[in-house]
Amino acid sequence: MKSFARIHETNLKKQGILALTFLNKADYDKVREDDKIDIAGLERFAPGLPLTVVLHHQDGSTDKFKVSHSFNDKQIDWFKAGSALNLIAGQN
Repeated sequence: MKSFARIHETNLKKQGILALTFLNKADYDKVREDDKIDIAGLERFAPGLPLTVVLHHQDGSTDKFKVSHSFNDKQIDWFKAGSALNLIAGQN
């Protein structure tokens, strides 16, 4: 099953989707259905550096927490281009 999960995660990355993992499982319960979400730290997006999720709740309150990712430099380029296909198309 782990190999399937890795393939699925790589496919998400190739499509330009930011796959993140909660560092603290308890943070999952902070997310509400109607939240607006910001991802802080994308200007420094690099392998091994965590990002910060900022949740803006409907009641005006916010929550922040760290998340991890498994992107390498090539995959970060895919994300910045919007997808691996966009990156390839832009190189021609």
